[in-house]
Amino acid sequence: MKDLDCIQFLQWALPKMEMRWPGFRKVRRQVCKRIDRRIKELGLSDASAYRRYLDAHPEEWVPLDSMCRITISRFYRDAAVFSYLENEVLPEIARKSCARGDRELRCWSIGCASGEEAYTLSLLWELSVKPGFPSLDIRIVGTDIDAKLIGRAEVGCYPPSSVKELPGDWLEQGFNRLNDRYCLSAKYRANVELSCQDIRRDMPTGSFFLILCRNLVFTYFNNTLQRKILKGIGEMLVPGGILVTGTHESLPAGADDLFVPEVHRKGIYQRSLSSQVRE
Repeated sequence: MKDLDCIQFLQWALPKMEMRWPGFRKVRRQVCKRIDRRIKELGLSDASAYRRYLDAHPEEWVPLDSMCRITISRFYRDAAVFSYLENEVLPEIARKSCARGDRELRCWSIGCASGEEAYTLSLLWELSVKPGFPSLDIRIVGTDIDAKLIGRAEVGCYPPSSVKELPGDWLEQGFNRLNDRYCLSAKYRANVELSCQDIRRDMPTGSFFLILCRNLVFTYFNNTLQRKILKGIGEMLVPGGILVTGTHESLPAGADDLFVPEVHRKGIYQRSLSSQVRE
């Protein structure tokens, strides 16, 4: 399939799935290869024929939706973000959590893929932050739409490319080497609860002091869906809690009523202490 044909197809199809074309510009080749394979599987001639097929077979939107999922995940991705969480964010929200009398600091990783982000947070807490808060445990909820990725996260074994950005001592303390894989020790998996969940339709229960929503909602979904999800996030984040987005993402219009950006770090927002979530 030619690049232009795929672009035109995506510009037609993505809005129907509450997604937006600008988020797919740089990753379109990955998606186009999947769509091209699907067209051949169905015995169709081209993207136009696939478009007609979708019109005649609405159930085909489900596999198309899965073909438009972009997964780029590894441990300690965006080191500066995790360094800021380690040195500034987690100690601060841990102090607030202790002041409330909490025994657990609840965090949520949205679109956790194979668990790399959620497990990085667990390692960061156990190896760096927890010694300063010995009475406080962490509970990390990791959700992703892809059951296969959640299955890999539950196993907790990764290729060298997934862990290459971790600090060396964390890799040594946190993992066991098994042939060509690095398997996370049970101690660091015990803090993480994994669930197969579509953020567009479902969210976990309870409240959180920290929510990581990076390089998913505010990149690939349209503004209407972004606002809907952000409203749900605002309801689940305790006042004073922290939302982390991708460093190149921005929140939809109206978010400044509820979220205050950190002055020194792009992509870090604090839930307002006074504002209420609007309908």
